[in-house]
Amino acid sequence: MKKVLSIVLFLFVSTNTFASYILIPMDADGQKNHLKAYGITYWVLTKDLKVKWLLNYRGGSFLLPDTPDIQKECQIRGVSFEQLSDNKTQGILEEISSPSQNMEAVVLEKAPKIAVYAPKENQPWDDAVTMVLEYAEIPYDKVYDEEVLNDELLLYDWLHLHHEDFTGQYGKFYGMYRATSWYIEDKKNAEKLAEKLGYDKVSEEKLAVALKIRNYVIGGGFMFAMCSAADSFDIALAAEGLDICEPMFDGDGSDPGYQNKIDYNKTFAFTDFTLEQNPMVYEFSSIDMSRNRKVPRMSDYFTLMEFSAKWDPVPTMLCQNHTALVKGFMGQTTSFNRDEIKSNVLVLGESKINGEAKYIHGIKGKGFFTFYGGHDPEDYQHRVGDSKTELDLHTTSPGYRLILNNVLFPAAKKKKQKT
Repeated sequence: MKKVLSIVLFLFVSTNTFASYILIPMDADGQKNHLKAYGITYWVLTKDLKVKWLLNYRGGSFLLPDTPDIQKECQIRGVSFEQLSDNKTQGILEEISSPSQNMEAVVLEKAPKIAVYAPKENQPWDDAVTMVLEYAEIPYDKVYDEEVLNDELLLYDWLHLHHEDFTGQYGKFYGMYRATSWYIEDKKNAEKLAEKLGYDKVSEEKLAVALKIRNYVIGGGFMFAMCSAADSFDIALAAEGLDICEPMFDGDGSDPGYQNKIDYNKTFAFTDFTLEQNPMVYEFSSIDMSRNRKVPRMSDYFTLMEFSAKWDPVPTMLCQNHTALVKGFMGQTTSFNRDEIKSNVLVLGESKINGEAKYIHGIKGKGFFTFYGGHDPEDYQHRVGDSKTELDLHTTSPGYRLILNNVLFPAAKKKKQKT
């Protein structure tokens, strides 16, 4: 009888201590590859399994079901994980749910279908987002103007805009690069595509694309843009119906006094900005802070804002990181002028030295947008022709984590949002 009781007791204890969950820690000490951890989480979602994103718990850790396949995948990809018993898991969830803790457990339900708006000839390392998606092993499709104008965005949950110029001014590269073969070829290809799609000018075709993307967001899409894609997108919307391009861009002059005709009501994030009218200047408008900042590289950091995880889970989700202080990095659009950001747009990350916003988020209709200044979080001043960033050397990059927060954001169980 004692032997039977001992066996029963052993089985009872074993059942309650056997690992039922896997924790993927995302704090600085617990995770050796933060970037690939997002890829594991995405991969688990593709298996029709749910994940809990533990906001503000150990850097925004992920709680997964414990299966041999998930353990094996973590080991293959070099992602740190911890096995948890039911009791340990319950203790963590109780801690998170406590009103005294600024934490929340958000359920991730479905792997979002991802599109990257970029020319087909672009290589993954031409853009930080495609580079980190490749590194994290998160699948995506490329779309460009033809697919957007044919309403193929409706097939996707999340859209990234690579470093595009939606104003038709070819990135304002004219002053420095107009004689280079790549600039001449890019301009020729853009004009050929515009003609194919039935437009007289590249600026008109890019505006049509921007309007389709606007409608995609209003209808419930998630849009993420970095660097010049952010401000040139808003400028194109505000300048609808105006010619703001000089002859070297579209063959004829701009509309007289176009600055006074800009409609800021049409933009997503920015207002009261002044356009840069000199075609020789590598700048779109006063939105970008690149020319006004005087920060030594060693002092160039931005701070992530803190939000209430229980009351404001969306911005909290987008700011998950193992540090609140993130290295700054340059781009054609490095950061955003705080004075020219609409009052209903949230600043998620800012540099207190310059009073500039680096990372912003807002709601448009039924959808969401996030704008992130700079070109490459681990390449401080990326220039045309520079070699690509090797993410194997930056597996714990806080700047790249912000991109991947946005990738997983559409997977979260939705609550009704005010428009």
